[in-house]
Amino acid sequence: MCKKEMSPKENFNVIVNKTEIVAAVLPIQEHWLPLSNLDLLLPPLDVGVIFCYLNPIIINNLEFNSIIKILKTSLSETLVSYYAFSGEIVQNSSGEPEILCNNSGVYFVEAFADVDLKEINFYNPDESIEGKFVPKIKHGVLGVQVTQLKCGGIIVGCTFDHRVADAYSANLFLVSWSELAQSKPLSQLPSFRRSPLFPRHPGYYDGSVDGLYVPIPIVPLRKLETLNPDDQVISRIYYVTGDKIGHIQSLANCCDRKGAKRYQRSKLESFSAFLWKTIACGVNVETSNFKNFRFGIVVDGRTRLMSSNVDDDDNRGKWVKGYFGNVLSIPFGEKKIDELKAKSLDWTANAVHEFLDIAKTEEHFLGLIDWVEAHRPKPSMAKIYVTDDDGPTVVVSSGQHFSFKMVNFGWGDPIFWSYHFPWAGKSGYVMPMPSPKGNGDWIVYMHLLKWQMEIIEASAFHVFEPVTANYLNLI
Repeated sequence: MCKKEMSPKENFNVIVNKTEIVAAVLPIQEHWLPLSNLDLLLPPLDVGVIFCYLNPIIINNLEFNSIIKILKTSLSETLVSYYAFSGEIVQNSSGEPEILCNNSGVYFVEAFADVDLKEINFYNPDESIEGKFVPKIKHGVLGVQVTQLKCGGIIVGCTFDHRVADAYSANLFLVSWSELAQSKPLSQLPSFRRSPLFPRHPGYYDGSVDGLYVPIPIVPLRKLETLNPDDQVISRIYYVTGDKIGHIQSLANCCDRKGAKRYQRSKLESFSAFLWKTIACGVNVETSNFKNFRFGIVVDGRTRLMSSNVDDDDNRGKWVKGYFGNVLSIPFGEKKIDELKAKSLDWTANAVHEFLDIAKTEEHFLGLIDWVEAHRPKPSMAKIYVTDDDGPTVVVSSGQHFSFKMVNFGWGDPIFWSYHFPWAGKSGYVMPMPSPKGNGDWIVYMHLLKWQMEIIEASAFHVFEPVTANYLNLI
């Protein structure tokens, strides 16, 4: 018998009981930590993430006051190693941002929400998460909010300044924090060594970098008055079953006439191709005046950067695993909407594979570092975010390799997690993550224009299913 789906609670109150600053438990000598050239490609954007837990009193006989004490104590211990998160962003003499590591601390919020975990509508994070469970950073570069629910459940929400850390770095911090909360040794120490990301002398970069990044003054950002009133941006959280991901991958793999597979596309490439084609097929070119569709994928360069600046294989491996900061590139492709409609999914997957190939080498990231150096101190950013109104743009990131399951503070694994990135731009953002069920399903956070979301829910409802209490086994 199927479980009866319950209606989520649309309106509930979150009461902030206390705010304070949590600093590192040991004194930190004040110093400046330069942002790397790859950090400088990030505008001042805040990224949120939440972790939901069942009632710790039932699981581990822990009261909320005890939980707060554990979290604050272990946070102050974690900040000794992750001292950048206890600092603040300031401008240097050239007008560029740097991290002042002064142990000014982390903004820490204690709150209560009059809602049960099973009543929260995670499918619609604009109503259930935004302004409720992820804090606004009112001090420093990291904010933490711990919210007790009516049912006794706990939600730990964090917001971090993207200029300081990418999602990989934030995940390192969260895992370390949870390890210290359980009095375990750190499985991975962070590295703030910037030398592997120093520019070369003389610098060199391939012309392809000019097609992916741009000094901001050269390409004007969209003006607010040009925005269409219908271009409302909304967020949704779905789950996609492992079977459906596998089916999409099988369709994206290219076969010859005899049915033999010639190309094996990854799950992320296949998923991205499916999303690109799905949205394109719903666009009315005549009424929208859209001609082209840009689609990008965030690539982590840690495993690609085998720099000679890292002395040996052992140190190189430690640096790759522990580097704290941004090591990202956003290659993208642009295709005509009519072409995306007419071509097969495996053709679209090939297009994804081709533009990803640009960023799969060490030389690409070394060249990107040199490109930034050549344009400093003029700020730069990914070109896909500064497009004109010729067509839609969507960027897919990936949290598939993050250790979310390890963010266990001592009262069990999280029952749900998601990133929350409701930024103000018109470019869409999609983050697929592993499901907490550990069964091959994905949790997919989407932040897209409303009309794009309507296309997805109309034509791909069988793939993207809303996250519900039933799916999370809460009822």
